Amino acid sequence: MAKSTKPKGATSYKETAFGILPRPKIIQLEKQGVAKGLKYILKLNSKKNKITPQLICDIHKESFGFIFPEWTGKFRTINVAVGDFEPPHFSKVPELVKNLCADFDERLQHIPSATKDEKYLKEAISLLAWFQHQFVWIHPFNDYNGRTARLMTNLIALNLGLPAFEIKADSTKDRQNYIKAMKAADKHNLKKLDLLIADALKETLQKI
Repeated sequence: MAKSTKPKGATSYKETAFGILPRPKIIQLEKQGVAKGLKYILKLNSKKNKITPQLICDIHKESFGFIFPEWTGKFRTINVAVGDFEPPHFSKVPELVKNLCADFDERLQHIPSATKDEKYLKEAISLLAWFQHQFVWIHPFNDYNGRTARLMTNLIALNLGLPAFEIKADSTKDRQNYIKAMKAADKHNLKKLDLLIADALKETLQKI
């Protein structure tokens, strides 16, 4: 196997709406995109919008469209690999997202009344973890699936009467913990993801 000629530590570049940019500059734009997305879902929450495939695309476009206008807000039309994981074939994405939204509506009917007691929080966290894992597993977009999943999780939390919160996944350690939780969920064990969401939500509630 031929060795890569790319120097160790070399910076990658991507074509964006702002021209060809190095990864460090794109990271800064991505942070702006997440902030735009949070602002957008706060606006959406005031209307209690139903979770639909179109809404998911709108959030993706609103958050990251200013960086990559050509493919954001559209379901992927290519097959991708995420490490050793291969998401479903791109042709299945529209149906899978449609089914995800329908399944979410059904599960939402079984959430206890919003009494904010321990049972309510437990059921809400379980729903959030399930939705986030299923979204990332489908991998509906070319990129920013994890960030969009976390934005969607916040919108759902707000709709459930809970505050927006941050699941930390940017530092190496936090990202490793997040990936471990998602891999466990791939094996139908959502406990680690439940805990990550519960801890993030608890941290936010303590600040309120």
